Amino acid sequence: MEMMKVLIVDDEPNMRFVLSEALTKEGYACSEAGDGLQAMERIKEDLPDIVVLDLKMPRMGGMETLRKIHGLDPDMAVIIITAFGTRETAYEAMREGAYDYFSKPVNIHEVRVVVGRAAERVRLARTVRQIQEKAEGSYAAEAVLGRGHAVQRLRELLLKLSRSESTVLITGESGTGKELAAKVIHYQSKRGRGPFIAVNCAAIPEALLEAELFGHEKGAFTGAHQQRMGRFESAAGGTAFLDEIGDMPLAMQTKILRVLQDRTFERVGGVKTMHVDIRLIAATNRDLSAAVKDGVFREDLYYRLNVVPVHIPPLRERREDIPVLAEHSLRRCRDELGLVRKNLSPGALSVLMDYHWPGNIRELDNIIQRAVLLSSGEEISEKEMTAILGAGTVKGGEHLVAPGLFSDPEKSRRFSLQATVEQVTEQIEKQIIVQALEFQGNKRQETADMLKISRKSLHNKMKKYGIE
Repeated sequence: MEMMKVLIVDDEPNMRFVLSEALTKEGYACSEAGDGLQAMERIKEDLPDIVVLDLKMPRMGGMETLRKIHGLDPDMAVIIITAFGTRETAYEAMREGAYDYFSKPVNIHEVRVVVGRAAERVRLARTVRQIQEKAEGSYAAEAVLGRGHAVQRLRELLLKLSRSESTVLITGESGTGKELAAKVIHYQSKRGRGPFIAVNCAAIPEALLEAELFGHEKGAFTGAHQQRMGRFESAAGGTAFLDEIGDMPLAMQTKILRVLQDRTFERVGGVKTMHVDIRLIAATNRDLSAAVKDGVFREDLYYRLNVVPVHIPPLRERREDIPVLAEHSLRRCRDELGLVRKNLSPGALSVLMDYHWPGNIRELDNIIQRAVLLSSGEEISEKEMTAILGAGTVKGGEHLVAPGLFSDPEKSRRFSLQATVEQVTEQIEKQIIVQALEFQGNKRQETADMLKISRKSLHNKMKKYGIE
């Protein structure tokens, strides 16, 4: 672990010596300064992690030095030394951004504890910053992969939106990458160092959604044993991403409208109005304009959300991007599994190009992962990829549903169009349900949402077709 650097600033040489000796024994690299002006010179040269700062000094006092330090580096931990009986001054310094304080005459054990806590805080801040910087790099506009004109225009739009505070509505089918687009907007914006809090409105039961978003007070309902912060409060200073907002109940839509209008709400069971500084990005795979006409989505909320619409086209409409996306997924799988060689054959890529991709990029990721795990050689063959995608796939994503239908005269005499269509429809329906369940990891609610049917309807069809 890197040695933490501590700058001790005090006009008393004996005090500097005592503190420096004690902290050096604890493994800190210590330097000294006799007043605020000298301290600022040392800070610019050495960039210490922690500053132990006396408040009463000649030339430039501790309070002015504190303000200058935070103007230079707000993450630097500053610990104040105060004279006995002047806690009010210490509290004022902490309001100005000091981390903590201890009093003269100093207690060395107290000094070790306070400096130790400050060191942990600095390490944590560095870790968070590294994660944020990595996220900013990971969610550059180039993270939206593709080489077609549609993706190029999408990247340009996301960058423009990252420079504004506008509410954004992202539309597109499931699996197209709506959350990725939202993260690009967030991490490339001035809010990128703040939190990105995602909420799947369809995954949270209606009875719990309000408390999840707004938080609750102690005793607000059975089981509310303590006050709890909601997702909006957690997103303060950053972005709240409301995924699948088209599935949000009407009663909750009214409250979301208020958040959009003035950034205020009340916790469940509370009376205090909370103000929060957040940006809202919403996403849906539904046609909200149609939902407004059907009376299941508020028109005023729709217009509030749809300030800047972003539509992500399905993968079948951007087939030129499939090679780039497939190679990216393949590279990630190789890295995760420690494989040096595992490539797509031209035939396997051709199969991917001809598939209709109902699950879009998410399905492509899953297919590539499955192919990497199941293929036998260093190259995934056309035959292997066809088997993984499922029999019956031919050029253009069409299906040969009844081969040799009229080749037998006896079968031709007994043929009934209606009965045959019903039989084939049931076969296709069963196959789609099986594939959708597999794609969603056998999660019935997610599968029903993907197929745009109710969970009860899915249950009935599974029972009808004997799907376990």
